[in-house]
Amino acid sequence: MRATSWSRRYSLSRYGLFVLLFFLPFVTLVSAPYLCQSAKQAPTGALTVLEAFQQKKSRLFLETQGTVIRLLADDQQGSRHQKFLIKTNEGPTLLISHNIDLAERVPLKQGTAVRIRGEYIWNTKGGLMHWTHRDPTGRHEGGWIKILGSGRLYQ
Repeated sequence: MRATSWSRRYSLSRYGLFVLLFFLPFVTLVSAPYLCQSAKQAPTGALTVLEAFQQKKSRLFLETQGTVIRLLADDQQGSRHQKFLIKTNEGPTLLISHNIDLAERVPLKQGTAVRIRGEYIWNTKGGLMHWTHRDPTGRHEGGWIKILGSGRLYQ
């Protein structure tokens, strides 16, 4: 048996190399839009707040559950926002900023158990969650705050 070099045994013929180099750009151009669309449609709800915090992800619509640990003064600049801190069951502490010009104020006190859906923004302290209400224009995904004891939903 004659010994052949690796490059000779596994090399592409000139014709095969030409076909590969000629058609590769076309395959990429045709499949790229589909790859981008599937990336956009990937479910962000698959991440938890803890995972988003650990991965430093932002601008994700997430749901979490936790307990109110501190009520803060309302933000009166621009649109008015009710602000409070929750300690999530997953661990991170979140600042919740709930727009009370677009949604009803949530009757909270320290120790209230809540479930919240909104847009998560990462920060070093745990994160911020806003868009905890409907978008009256329908251009943005909406969220909500649910008081677990009563089951009442505020959006």
